[in-house]
Amino acid sequence: MSVPARTAYLNGQFAPLDTLQVSVMDRGFLFGDGVYEVIPVYSRQPFRLTEHLKRLESSLAAISLPSPYTQAHWAELIKTVVAAQDFDDQSIYLQITRGVSWPRNHVMPAEVMPTVLIYADTLIPPPAALIEAGVTAVSASDIRWLRCNIKATSLLANVLLRQMAVDAGVAETVLFRDGLLIEGASSNIFVVSQGEILAPPPSHLMLTGITYDLILELARQHGMPHRVCEITEQQVRDADEIWLTSSSKEVQAVIRLDDRVVGQGKPGPVFREMHCHYQQFKRDVMRNKEFRHDPS
Repeated sequence: MSVPARTAYLNGQFAPLDTLQVSVMDRGFLFGDGVYEVIPVYSRQPFRLTEHLKRLESSLAAISLPSPYTQAHWAELIKTVVAAQDFDDQSIYLQITRGVSWPRNHVMPAEVMPTVLIYADTLIPPPAALIEAGVTAVSASDIRWLRCNIKATSLLANVLLRQMAVDAGVAETVLFRDGLLIEGASSNIFVVSQGEILAPPPSHLMLTGITYDLILELARQHGMPHRVCEITEQQVRDADEIWLTSSSKEVQAVIRLDDRVVGQGKPGPVFREMHCHYQQFKRDVMRNKEFRHDPS
C-alpha cells in the first residue's frame, strides 16, 4: 500500500492528520468512552511495543470494548505510521473509542464499530540542563475516579491536576490518597530513602507505566536496592530523592516539593546512576539495529 508522508491512520485509511474527521456523535467525544496509548519511538523502533499493546488490551477489556485488531495487526499499523514520517524519534498516539452511536445514551450500544486513530508526533527528550538541575513539583489530594489503572481518554481530573502544576510554574503534581503516595498527574513517582528505591505498588488507583516497569527492571539488573511497597506521604516529604517517570519525561529528579527542598536540593546520586542506566538502555537496546527487544 502506498502511504503518503506525514500521515495518520483513521478507521482503515491513511491520510494527512489535518484532513481527518470524526463524527460529533462519537462516544469518545460525548462521553470520553475510549482508551489510548502513547508509545515512544527511538530511531524508528517502537519502545516495548508488546508491553504497550498488552496494556491496551487490558484497558479495552476493562471497558468491555473488544479489540478491533490482533496484536500483530496493531503492530503493523503502528510501524506503517512510523515509516511514513520524515523524522526518526516519534511519539505514537493511539486511541480507540466505542464509536458513533445515535441517539445519545449512556447505555453502551449492543453493536459497536470502534473509532481507531493512530498518529505520530515528534519525540523530544528532556533537555540536558533540566536533567542536571532537576525539576520542582507541588502536591495535591487525588481527586480522580477509582479505576485509574484504565488508560481512559476521560482525563478531566488529570487535566485539572496537571494544570495546577502549570499554574504554579512547576513540572508535576504529586498525588496522595488516604495518606499514601499514588502517582503524578501524568507520571509515576519513585522515592529514594537511605539509598533504597521505593515504588508504590500497582493497583486500581494508579496507571502503572511501561517506564515504571523499566526502572524496576534496571534496578534489578544493576543491583540497586529497591522495593515495591506502600509509601506514606511523610516518607515522600522526608525522602532523600524523589523521581518522576513517564515515556516522555523518561526519569527526572524532583528537587523541591511544595515549599520544601528534597534532599540536598539537587539531583541525588541514586538518580544519577539510574539516569545513566536508562540512557545506556536507550543506546544499547532502542537505537541498536542489531538488537530487537520486541519481536512484534
